Amino acid sequence: MTDLAIAGLSGHIIHDEIVPARAPWLHEVKAGQTLRIVDVEGNQAVDFLAYNAKDDAERYSAQDTIAAQENIYLKTGAVLLSNEGRPMMTITATNVAYHDTIGGACSCESNTLRYGHFTKHQHSCVDNFLDANAREGRNKRDMVSNINFFMNVPVEADGALGIVDGISAPGLMVELRAEMDVTVVVSNCPQINNPCNGFNPTSVRMIVTA
Repeated sequence: MTDLAIAGLSGHIIHDEIVPARAPWLHEVKAGQTLRIVDVEGNQAVDFLAYNAKDDAERYSAQDTIAAQENIYLKTGAVLLSNEGRPMMTITATNVAYHDTIGGACSCESNTLRYGHFTKHQHSCVDNFLDANAREGRNKRDMVSNINFFMNVPVEADGALGIVDGISAPGLMVELRAEMDVTVVVSNCPQINNPCNGFNPTSVRMIVTA
């Protein structure tokens, strides 16, 4: 049986890992290497941060990225810029229409505000980011606005943000080429109070090629 998750990959696979539902992930992707993120079962949001692997004071900047491309959604060809205005990664392929830059990462505080105090104990993307970043000495001060791959966050006519059913499906992917050595930090989103994960978080697959 053909492995659709690796169909069309160029180069050779140097890392291939399934990230369980609700789990964090951290990995260095060298300049010129490609990271493919695969939505294994569909409708799973993947919260994403990137840091310069040689100097993590330089990291992904939502503001610079949005301003440069004049679009809040990421599509094929979008360049992820750092807070120094330098290209970090480029989206070279995706079979999902677009990806979100403004929905943010769920936290115990936002869950409590949106869904009620009973959700405060629930595991969140902020928890995952803190867990992964702590492995390399980063803390809450090093967190910035993140990308939400596969997440559908429409902007309503009145400017309000919606969080609605995803536009992904089993086996769909996004592929990013590293323009510098980057440390990628991911939260495989554990959210169960809105439809960003279909109320059922599932695994994703990370494939790095060179």
